[in-house]
Amino acid sequence: MTVSVGRVQDCAVNDVKFVLLSHNTVRGAAGGAILNAELLAVRNRLKPAQTTAIGEGRG
Repeated sequence: MTVSVGRVQDCAVNDVKFVLLSHNTVRGAAGGAILNAELLAVRNRLKPAQTTAIGEGRG
């Protein structure tokens, strides 16, 4: 994944403003999903999966 930052300027409202271009063609949505999952794991926002026995709870 590539990110390019340009036109960095002072801003009276947000301190800094800039133009950002990202490119993720190589990794696509799957790569983005992995990055999001890694971020959630680092921030301890994931819960353990609840597992059930095969066929349990089905009529």
